[in-house]
Parts: sequence; structure tokens; C-alpha cells
Amino acid sequence: MISNADCPLCDLSAGQAGRIVRIHGKAEHVHRLAEFGLRPGVTVRMFRPGTPCIFQLGESKVCFRQDRQLQVFVEPMPHRV
Repeated sequence: MISNADCPLCDLSAGQAGRIVRIHGKAEHVHRLAEFGLRPGVTVRMFRPGTPCIFQLGESKVCFRQDRQLQVFVEPMPHRV
């Protein structure tokens, strides 16, 4: 389980939630993610970590490939017991 203040989205472990803290990339890519609902303050839950990763955003599962040109950083939340 990742416990840093923030980490790349794809580094969350399966089942772990994280709150989006920032997105780095070209303005048009960041804007497109925001239109999709992925923006700072939103909570996501990792379904399958790695690259690409699959995470849950609301009721949808989203496949995302993070690279140097588009990075999403989250504040990890502890696993539920």
C-alpha cells in the first residue's frame, strides 16, 4: 500500500482509493480529463494497478495509461477494514 502524501494514480494498490490532487500535462489533455470527470478533489478507487491501470470513477471503470506527458497524482486513502 502506498502511504506517501501523494503518488502517481497508477501506483495505488488494488481496492485502494485516492483523491486526485493534481494533473500534469498539456492543457488540452488536462481539460479533456476534466470533461471526463477526472479533476482535483475527485476520489477514485483502483481496480487493476499498473500501466495501463483500471480505476473506478463514479460508477464507471476507466482504463488509463500514464506517461511523462500526462500524469495524475493522488493522495492515497487507507484501505477499508
